[in-house]
Amino acid sequence: MEMNPVPGSRPAGRVEFEGFSDEESADLTRAGVLVSTIEQLKAWARSNSLWPLTFGLACCAIEMMGTGASHYDLDRFGIIFRASPRQSDVMIVAGTVTKKMGPLLRRLYDQMPDPKWVVAMGSCATAGGPYVRSYAVMKGVDQVVPVDVYIPGCPPSPPALIYGLNKLQEKIRMEARRKVGRA
Repeated sequence: MEMNPVPGSRPAGRVEFEGFSDEESADLTRAGVLVSTIEQLKAWARSNSLWPLTFGLACCAIEMMGTGASHYDLDRFGIIFRASPRQSDVMIVAGTVTKKMGPLLRRLYDQMPDPKWVVAMGSCATAGGPYVRSYAVMKGVDQVVPVDVYIPGCPPSPPALIYGLNKLQEKIRMEARRKVGRA
């Protein structure tokens, strides 16, 4: 039996496979058999093992460190901070990005392996923050790298960062579902 997705009039989030009827798919699920696509399986694994590159530039970095500590414990979500861009798949930009720091930020982003995602944490990273009128401050990190999730606040609380990372996990899974739907 081939496992090629067949386009059809299915509800969003459901995939129809050649060789499996709805009843057969339901029987397999009840028997504990996973029926999925490789893309969805890879997205599930990627979303549950995010390795962020910490790029703390200001006070938001203190909140990011607190989120990684024992009280909030990002490890339970499979999120482990890495110090090297070559080992990271998520960049969390926490703080003010100056025009002088922009090229370095882009270089670190380019060193990350694909697929990669960016989280802008705090008012400074998302829109320039209170220093937005300064000649030396960028008006948001999205002027340098593509941003996937924006987390507002000055500084955002650890639960806000966890919520943003959970939204990133959902986005990764939804992108895989859209790919399967287009195939």
